[in-house]
Amino acid sequence: MWPSLISKAKEGGIDVIETYVFWNIHEPQPGQYDFSGRHDIVAFMKEIQAQGLYACLRIGPYIEAEWTYGGFPFWLHDVPGIVYRSDNEPFKFYMQNFTTKIVNLIKSEGLYASQGGPIILSQIENEYQNKEKAFGKKGPPYVRWAAKMAVELGTGVPWIMCKQDDAPDPIINTCNGMRCGETWKGPNAPNKPSIWTEDWTSFYQVYGESALLRSAEDMAYHVALFIARKNGTFINYYMYHGGTNFGRSAAEFMITGYYDQAPLDEYGLLRQPKWGHLKELHAAVKLCLEAILSAFPTMHSLGPLQEAYVFSGDSGTKCAAFLVNRDNSGESVTVQFQNLTYQLPPKSISILPDCKIVAFNTAKVSTQVNTRTYRPVFKFDSAEKWEQFQEVIPQFDATTVRSQTLLEQTNTTKDVSDYLWYTASWEQESEEQQQAKLSVQSLGHVLHAFVNGNLVGYGHGQFRNTTFTVESKVALNKGTNQISLLSATVGLPNSGAFLERRSLGVRSVMIQDSRGLKNFTDFSWGYQVGLLGEKLQIYTSEGAKSGDWSRLSSSTQQFTWYKSIFDAPNGDDPIALNMGSMGKGEAWVNGQSIGRYWVSFHTPEGVPSQTWYNVPRSFLKPEDNVLVLFEEEIGNPLNITIDTISITKVCAHVTESNPPPVISWSKYGTSKDHKPSKRQKHGRRPKVYLNCPPRSNISKILFASFGSPSGNCDDYATGLCHSSNSKAIVEKACLGKKKCTIAHSYKKFGRDPCPGLHKSLLVDVLCG
Repeated sequence: MWPSLISKAKEGGIDVIETYVFWNIHEPQPGQYDFSGRHDIVAFMKEIQAQGLYACLRIGPYIEAEWTYGGFPFWLHDVPGIVYRSDNEPFKFYMQNFTTKIVNLIKSEGLYASQGGPIILSQIENEYQNKEKAFGKKGPPYVRWAAKMAVELGTGVPWIMCKQDDAPDPIINTCNGMRCGETWKGPNAPNKPSIWTEDWTSFYQVYGESALLRSAEDMAYHVALFIARKNGTFINYYMYHGGTNFGRSAAEFMITGYYDQAPLDEYGLLRQPKWGHLKELHAAVKLCLEAILSAFPTMHSLGPLQEAYVFSGDSGTKCAAFLVNRDNSGESVTVQFQNLTYQLPPKSISILPDCKIVAFNTAKVSTQVNTRTYRPVFKFDSAEKWEQFQEVIPQFDATTVRSQTLLEQTNTTKDVSDYLWYTASWEQESEEQQQAKLSVQSLGHVLHAFVNGNLVGYGHGQFRNTTFTVESKVALNKGTNQISLLSATVGLPNSGAFLERRSLGVRSVMIQDSRGLKNFTDFSWGYQVGLLGEKLQIYTSEGAKSGDWSRLSSSTQQFTWYKSIFDAPNGDDPIALNMGSMGKGEAWVNGQSIGRYWVSFHTPEGVPSQTWYNVPRSFLKPEDNVLVLFEEEIGNPLNITIDTISITKVCAHVTESNPPPVISWSKYGTSKDHKPSKRQKHGRRPKVYLNCPPRSNISKILFASFGSPSGNCDDYATGLCHSSNSKAIVEKACLGKKKCTIAHSYKKFGRDPCPGLHKSLLVDVLCG
């Protein structure tokens, strides 16, 4: 997907691609490195360079990133005496080793800008100041050491530290967040530029919580504000492409889909209007480049919450202005700037590349809105399409790892599996079956409790509150009784000080019966790391042959592996598994894990945090693709579908106060006295621009109104003012075409349908 994603970013006006470097995937074992396949960082950098873009390499090597264990390989945990991210010799040794490995690899390929390559910036550490106080006296010297170590590697390009106000010279301190134009203190030295490393395009989502959405208008406002108020020279979107947490790479409770609300969504499709509105912003800013690079901005008050930031050199030949309205209380504000009058919508910034004419306003979205459609193309709706394999519930006698106490989970599994079985066996001396109460306390994340082979309890924690207790009534047999507890993690923690000290898994086990309370916490426990199906690797084509598969039974059970075969859908639209009928588990396609799913953990609105799971076409063969699921709960595989994803509907809405498309500025230019010519006035009009995806055309006009349509692209209706020929005009201009442009013009629609009133043009079409 790299070439396509980079190309779409470039088309959107992006100049630099920023990426983390993932220590745990590149050095899975000490001294064993992996730069193959989708881990090939050199190939990624070269693709960026091939498309004429630059790169920022955020080595870290701690990255957070909602990535399991913050990007650290778990083997670090077993280094004697280690304390992550502090003035600690064992940690510094391995951190320097990995950082040096990456820098030397990049140097050997000539990829730094100092060598003629695309990489113009590198990062060391990541948001350390957030946790620095926790390390006391070991914090500040670590920052100084990390900076010195990085600079001495001699990349020939600057190093940055994000969220580190005291970044040592020559390291550049940078900002992360949603409102850096308002919140950031600025560079800590006059020779350092203003850099925004992470402008959050939405926010990460966890299982059980709703998505946090961010509008295109808000993003554009804060980018423009950072340039104007902070003299910003570099803004990176986090994320510009959302991507997918394949396999077990997501951090604790993070959903598998990552930043799907980014300008390029999880599947690489344009998410409009974000992508297009930001493209217009980027084009408008670039019209101002000469002025921005010639002078620092001066601020002029235009009102109590309004100001102008003016970039103008000594010669005065180049001038650009950003007119800011910080008032978000309601109505537009009229301001005077350089003897001209401007209307500023609430919480908006108008960009004037010549200090005269508005090229762009952050609150005025002219870009189309698109709608994503999921179309089922294959149904797994027949029992004959499925086979199943029942996971074995281990008992104490079958285990080989033993301890007289409850072991911490991750130190036992070494992160080779999400799952750890805790088993115990004891003799009940009573003469008959007894009713008792089982109480199990867990530090997270999920627990399934069995007594004598019967499921008796289930529970799970939640994000930032992983501890929970499972309590249930159980029947105890006379004689031997068995406890089997399956503890499951949902990603490892990824943030916070002293990450190496975190504990997960079962912490206490109590049974209350008629004879009193029995504490099993300090008891003889047997352990099994992972599942039998994992050990057999039955999710791979070869491993599937070793499983004892049977036909799908009429009654679904917990802890079941399911297997089916499907052919790749025709075409090249993105593909997703609709897992809405399942509970919790993991899915593989042709041996590639497409990630964890947890459909049963609903948001406060009562819907799954994620229903569709990305299946990249590069994972598929034309025929006989093997789908394998492990289901912890009771799901129904018969309702799973393979869906294709496409943009089927596009809509645009402009008013007469919308600035014309920025491209028209470049086309018509400005005269020497900064006054538009008649030709410019005619060409620079607000316009509806509709563009269907590749290999589709505008097949139907769903709605068209020039006048006063009510609502927006999500919900609209014809208003009191409406040009009766609106639909006919739009059909003539657009029907059967891939794209079309319609100017907001009385002449275009034959006449003014309601003189004296402000008019809008709203058009909604189907693509097919």
